[in-house]
Amino acid sequence: MAFDYDLFVIGGGSGGVRAARIASAEGGAKVGLAEESRMGGTCVIRGCVPKKLMVFASGYPAAMAEAQEYGWNVSNAGFDWPRFRNRLAAELTRLETAYRTTLTKAGVTIHDTRVVVVDPHTVELAGGQRLTAKHILIATGGRPFVPDIPGAELAVTSNEIFDLTELPKRALVVGGGYIASEFACILHGLGVAVTQYYRGAQILRGFDDEARGLVANAMQDRGIAIHCGTDVMRLEKSSDGIVVPATDGSSRGFDLVLYATGRRPNSTGLGLEALGVGFGRSGQIVVDDYSQTAVPSIFAVGDVTDRINLTPVAIREGHAFADTVFRGIPTRADHNLVASAVFTQPELGSVGLTEEAAREAGPIDVYVTTFRPMRTAFAGYPDRVMMKLVVDTANRRVLGCHIVGPDAGEMIQLAAIAIKMGATKDDFDRTVAVHPTMAEELVTMRKPTRTG
Repeated sequence: MAFDYDLFVIGGGSGGVRAARIASAEGGAKVGLAEESRMGGTCVIRGCVPKKLMVFASGYPAAMAEAQEYGWNVSNAGFDWPRFRNRLAAELTRLETAYRTTLTKAGVTIHDTRVVVVDPHTVELAGGQRLTAKHILIATGGRPFVPDIPGAELAVTSNEIFDLTELPKRALVVGGGYIASEFACILHGLGVAVTQYYRGAQILRGFDDEARGLVANAMQDRGIAIHCGTDVMRLEKSSDGIVVPATDGSSRGFDLVLYATGRRPNSTGLGLEALGVGFGRSGQIVVDDYSQTAVPSIFAVGDVTDRINLTPVAIREGHAFADTVFRGIPTRADHNLVASAVFTQPELGSVGLTEEAAREAGPIDVYVTTFRPMRTAFAGYPDRVMMKLVVDTANRRVLGCHIVGPDAGEMIQLAAIAIKMGATKDDFDRTVAVHPTMAEELVTMRKPTRTG
């Protein structure tokens, strides 16, 4: 049977674009790709990139205050949100254009439309046109989740936060994960009075307990009102903005309510249910180690599979798929020891096992140091940095590294290389410190803080 395409990709995010490009440019495949929204997906348009630019913007008030302590005559004349927003929109347009250009140069045909899967080898465009493909790749990512509560339509999500016409004076961030905590810090840094509700006992669940506790304390010290064990009952429009009755008995007014209570796989409405594709409890598409579904011709990568929902992971999965199917190089995406960073203020960088998870696996030695970093200590600030290594007692291998402090994301990337290579605590000890730096503490901790 002759197909219109060797590969048809549904979704123009990081994973889908990488798979399409490699399959076409290096695998010699005829590739089509459909994207109903903007090319670049969540990361480029509604996630990592605009969020990180907002992180940069939100850090300048503290930097200006710190500069004054170092002798500079600096004044904070206020933040021009429309100017920043317009510059941000222009940058995202530039990046989207770059993605399109990359695909076109690689020989990929782009369809700017929604697509459904009709059968294992056929897709139907929104206009009714049907196209056939030997292989179909689902890379539709995820979407923000807002619970079904009265007044839910009054809330915004991370999809809309970048397009606000003006910054609110008072904002409620609902959620305790990294997206919620990052936006709480961003909005606070931009001058918004921020309250954060989380129904759990502590924000940043899944990260090392000691590390997330330090981040939470620092956020509160900076003026963010974190209320754990608290959830929203409903949202009500009033003359005071949005009134939010909560489970702790309070009722507060806000100008903006941002929901960041998790994301769900974008797997519905694609026609996959009738074809025998398997789904998990959260709606994720079930795939094997090679990203293949229960239907042999249909594959899936990225957040829609709910494996590790990080952009670099989606890129690796898309590349591995293209290598396997179109380049004759069977490749499994490696999901072991994937580092991550939370761009709160302070940042949190993490790779490997938390102390809690490692302790359940066997005897460990834990090396921890907390200290006031030189830069902010000189300015008289109480900020603290934490460096932590979790070590297997038996073989001295470093099982996990957790860093809280400025540029923790940059540091954890380098620590991840050593840990991925199987570095032991003795390897860290043999490494000469770079002085004076924060990171030198990773190689100067000699005695464990906790054992067992």
